[in-house]
Amino acid sequence: MGTGKMCSGKRWSAAHWLACALLSACLGVAIPALAQAASGQATTSDQTASSQAQPSQTQPAPAQNDNDIPDAPTVQPAPPTPEPPPVPKPEETETKKPVERNPWTNQPINQPAPTEPGGLPGDQTSTPPPMPPVKTLPPGTPAKKSAQDELAPLIRVHTNFVLVPVTVKDKQGRRVDGLLSTDFAVKEKPTDSKGDGVLQKLTFFTADPIGLSVAVVLDFGMSDSAVQKVNQTFPALVSAFAPYDEVAVYTYSSTVSEIRDFAGVSQKLTALLDQLKTERGRYNGPPILGGPMVNGPTINGIPVGSPTEPVNTPPKEAHVLNDAILQAALDLSKRDKTRRRVIFIISDGREYGSQASFRDVRRVLLSNNIQVEAVAVESAALPVYSKLERLHIPDQGYDEILPKYTSATGGETHKELSRNAISDIYAQSMSEARNQYTLGYVPAPLKIATRSSCRDIEVIVHHPGLKITTKQQYCPALAVR
Repeated sequence: MGTGKMCSGKRWSAAHWLACALLSACLGVAIPALAQAASGQATTSDQTASSQAQPSQTQPAPAQNDNDIPDAPTVQPAPPTPEPPPVPKPEETETKKPVERNPWTNQPINQPAPTEPGGLPGDQTSTPPPMPPVKTLPPGTPAKKSAQDELAPLIRVHTNFVLVPVTVKDKQGRRVDGLLSTDFAVKEKPTDSKGDGVLQKLTFFTADPIGLSVAVVLDFGMSDSAVQKVNQTFPALVSAFAPYDEVAVYTYSSTVSEIRDFAGVSQKLTALLDQLKTERGRYNGPPILGGPMVNGPTINGIPVGSPTEPVNTPPKEAHVLNDAILQAALDLSKRDKTRRRVIFIISDGREYGSQASFRDVRRVLLSNNIQVEAVAVESAALPVYSKLERLHIPDQGYDEILPKYTSATGGETHKELSRNAISDIYAQSMSEARNQYTLGYVPAPLKIATRSSCRDIEVIVHHPGLKITTKQQYCPALAVR
């Protein structure tokens, strides 16, 4: 409402007109002041917002348009978000190094602090203590023992432990089972001394079956008829072994050949023995020294192209029985000692041309607890031949050597002629070797000086009417140089 309208329309007194004039003057001054103040406040807020939106660097002011309307402040885009550091791969992570220790004090050596990027190493490392001086004693001066060495007990180890396999049979030849350790006694004495032996204290006894390591030795130097007879018994030979036994196969005539190394009983053993069935033995009869097919074409007994008549010499036959047993024994000596080591030989027992002697081979057998089991065939199985074989003909070898090996090592020689008898003896022989009584003791020191290190053994069973088969001697293992 205007001031003029307020003061018009009525006739007031002079006092009324004076009040209206003062009110109009006041209103005319206050309204422009308030408008100016509101305009100034808006300008200040716009300037503040513009200054905050400008970047740190000075930029040129935006141009004004015709209407003098200020543009919106320029807003800079936000900086890109930094990517996170790559995660190290497992193979790139550093492995923790073992702590180095001083060899003299066994204390950990302080490692230098890692160097910071652009900086210097941290703490200083401590140097290891100096190595103590080494003193060399003059020759012949005994070393000083520590207090711990002086208090330690003295332990004596016996290097020789004697194992004696024993087979016990009754008068009918049947194996006797169920005996105890108190039923046996063992005596021993030096081989070159006389008198009764020294009773030994048994420290080991078992009647449980033991796994076998068997070296089968086949004689292919026999007559062809004997070789073919033995070849037909190979299936029974494979059946004589248990699944936990290990078997190697050797053949010999003039030389020794290892056909199969020690391995378990499997189809490979059967296949190998089937291949050996094609082997032939020697033919009976005198050697052929003449004829049209011996030396090629001849004219009046003289070979074509030769000025003189050649002299034919019959080749010497070799039966290297000793060499075959020695090679099998050396291979058996490397087998597990918890097994019973057996050489199972099928031969006519003839020995001729070996480089090893019976005495040396027997020492190897006794030193390694190897037992020899034999099946004597052909002439060696004849009852009368056992008496004739004691006669030695020069340059004809020996025929009685096979029973000596079995008797010395605790085995047995089975003399069989027919193929069925040979097949039956395989299972019997391996069963007896697997189910023997095993006696063990530490030999007592000798009271009599002797040159021989071997000792004779006598095993006694406290039951009359029983027959014992065991080895006659034992020899300590030879020292390896």
